[in-house]
Amino acid sequence: MTLEAATTPDGADVYVDRADAEKGSNGPFYVVYLSEERDRRWGYFCSNCETFDNAMDTMGRIVCNVCGNVRKPEEWDAAHE
Repeated sequence: MTLEAATTPDGADVYVDRADAEKGSNGPFYVVYLSEERDRRWGYFCSNCETFDNAMDTMGRIVCNVCGNVRKPEEWDAAHE
């Protein structure tokens, strides 16, 4: 499968892999790479609002800073609630 070339708001060329996704509350987050070789991950692309403006916390939760799309954390600790 080919990657989709894209440009970040700061002008960086990146590649969105629409075959590699993480489930979000409003749509998937697609993995973004710095090269077509997929040797370095850059971040995530929110499919709900089509932005690169996302954040990940230490527990693996991904949150879109634009639309609020959320991926639940990989690790769960009730003490953090």
